[in-house]
Amino acid sequence: MTQGHVGFVGLGLMGAPMAANLVRAGWRVTGWNRSPAAVRDLELLGGAGAGNVADLRDEPVIIFMLPDLPFIEEASDGLLDAWRQKPPAPGTLVVVMSSVSPVGVQAFGLAVAQASAGNASVLDAPVSGGTVGAQRGTLAIMAGGTTDDFDRARPVLEAMGTSVRRLGGLGAGSLAKACNQLVVGTTTAALAEAAELAERSGLDVAALFEVLSGGLAASRVLDVVGPRLAAKDYAPTGPAKFMLKDLSFVRDSADIAGTATPMAAAGVALYAELVAQGLGDQDLAVVRQAIANLATPGGDGDR
Repeated sequence: MTQGHVGFVGLGLMGAPMAANLVRAGWRVTGWNRSPAAVRDLELLGGAGAGNVADLRDEPVIIFMLPDLPFIEEASDGLLDAWRQKPPAPGTLVVVMSSVSPVGVQAFGLAVAQASAGNASVLDAPVSGGTVGAQRGTLAIMAGGTTDDFDRARPVLEAMGTSVRRLGGLGAGSLAKACNQLVVGTTTAALAEAAELAERSGLDVAALFEVLSGGLAASRVLDVVGPRLAAKDYAPTGPAKFMLKDLSFVRDSADIAGTATPMAAAGVALYAELVAQGLGDQDLAVVRQAIANLATPGGDGDR
């Protein structure tokens, strides 16, 4: 697919820099967002704004970057209605780049195919790399869909990420992202637990993490999240509450596959507690505060 038109739905913390990178790469991007300020920002970069999602009906590629599949289904209602009245051009692609249920995105793919008389199909292509990766265009993008759909979408995806790979049919990208979140969520929780144990025992957390980074405990999660954990910097780069959603997808997928996921189960319990504590809108690193709040009476965790 040569550079051309792209529709983009959802210009939030991740979507805005992703759409901006498409504009910089020469794509003609028309964006929609519930908040018009984000659309104006895209227009200042050289993109265009849509009055509603249905206005994107003739775009050859329409990307959705909203918090979860129910938001995507709601936002796409008018688009699918427009396609029922007049089907889009054959080969139209709907690219779901949010973290969504692997099973749910397959059902959404069926709904899109039915509404478009088979002319539009869905590719799920969730991302990893956070806001920094979105800004730098270095996201890891895990795709699921047909080979033809992936090949047509690939030039668009490569304008936003440096590691772009098809992992199987529709839903495979979302399953890969669920596995990614299993590692990220539980590793962050383990680092947070280690930080609390170290600090309460008189160790310097930043020094501890520096030592860990030179050994087997080294990881990209430690490199990126470790400094925020050590500094107790919980300014959001992505709301922690989404980890609860993502780990729930892990458990749902494990039930279907018939595999045990004890770490995911523990993660679901911990992040549910984090949300119950009212910390869900802060950065993922706030799991350290959630753990601190669970400290035994007599400790200094109630701070």
